Amino acid sequence: MIAGYVLVENGYMALALFQKMREVREIPDDYTFASLFKACSSLGAFLEGSQMHGFLITIGFPILSRAAVAGAIVDFYIKCGYISEARKVFDQIEEKNIITWGALILGYAQGENLSNAMDLFTLLRVESPKEVDGLVISSLIGVFADFVLAEQGKQMHAYTVKVPCGWDISVVNSILDMYLKCGLLKDEEKFFGEIPLGNVVSWIAMITEYGKHGLGKEAVNSFNKMQSENIKPDAVYLAVLTACSHSGLLEESQEILLRLCCDSMVKPQVEHFSCMVDVLGRSGWVQEAKNIIECMPIRPNAGIWQTLLSACKAHGYLELVQEVGEVLLKMDSGSPVNYVMMSNIYLDVGYYKKVKM
Repeated sequence: MIAGYVLVENGYMALALFQKMREVREIPDDYTFASLFKACSSLGAFLEGSQMHGFLITIGFPILSRAAVAGAIVDFYIKCGYISEARKVFDQIEEKNIITWGALILGYAQGENLSNAMDLFTLLRVESPKEVDGLVISSLIGVFADFVLAEQGKQMHAYTVKVPCGWDISVVNSILDMYLKCGLLKDEEKFFGEIPLGNVVSWIAMITEYGKHGLGKEAVNSFNKMQSENIKPDAVYLAVLTACSHSGLLEESQEILLRLCCDSMVKPQVEHFSCMVDVLGRSGWVQEAKNIIECMPIRPNAGIWQTLLSACKAHGYLELVQEVGEVLLKMDSGSPVNYVMMSNIYLDVGYYKKVKM
């Protein structure tokens, strides 16, 4: 039951049950203790977790030889921000598994202690080279990408060439993401060309990152290349339409949306049309954007109407503001977002009476 409560993220009930177990002098097993530390981690309950750790020591529980419990304690201290305590427990564990290694390495990295993270990763490679897996590598590269640490990212890329998991999808995508976030587009393109078997996830990662960096043309070129290699577009449609939207590529958006609607293998979603509405709105074609919503083959949601409303505001289409606002309020009258958007628009143009209504 304790594990069940943890799975549904009800840590309070898990800890309450543990207290009842103590009252009847029943000692939980390894799995239960590991679950209890997970509960403390999710709640940020440092006091309760540290007390439980002390309780285990007091009753002579063989923590250091029980990988699951020891790993859960290390993870608990990391998530509560006590990385030094996590390291103390980690150093005493008799048989460390890759999950525990990975948790501490990422704990250091995410806490911006990259020196210790890399030292520990080097130690892992020396002590347990077979334990290094794609999850640890991709997670570490992800940290380098988030902090725009190109040199460390390149070093890790060089390491992936030497290990079997170097071509795991998670590792490949993390390297693509790292190069794009660091602005190293030539390195990213070179690496993508070296991937043995292109996969849809990698294409999505690359096209999405192009979009984030305002490189809509590159996103479209990648999309076309992907289709020429007979890789099914599926979810890539949304990535490339989003990239076109962010870059204001009207003609390209229209062409890709047309391809999507003619593709019998893919079902159009509201999000696809929302990208088209956005790019039309950015280009000042507000009435045409409204026509898209009214003619689309699926029912529009509040989000797509809000996109149109923003376009009306940006280009001063006050008559449409009133019309679109009424649609939104009828569709989702309980959402404060719609009222705030309408009020802000009326305030901007000096319609104070409308705001009071």
